Amino acid sequence: METKCIKDVDEETWRKFRMIAVKNNLKMSLLLKVMLNEFEKRNNELWKDILKSEKNLTDSEAEEFSGLLKKLRKERGFRE
Repeated sequence: METKCIKDVDEETWRKFRMIAVKNNLKMSLLLKVMLNEFEKRNNELWKDILKSEKNLTDSEAEEFSGLLKKLRKERGFRE
């Protein structure tokens, strides 16, 4: 078995991690693997929700904002 090191983990976080592993009757390595898989799954679901959700603005509102932004960018001082 190879030992790995995680830098800058404070005692409270380490204690919580160990307690979760003990409560769930898991080895810490397996718990870490489960946590990473769950994180990846939720992260992917979040982006799917964001990218495939309904529009927040109508097309006319989006065009209005686009025109306003173009006008603001032309003002002196925005990009020098």
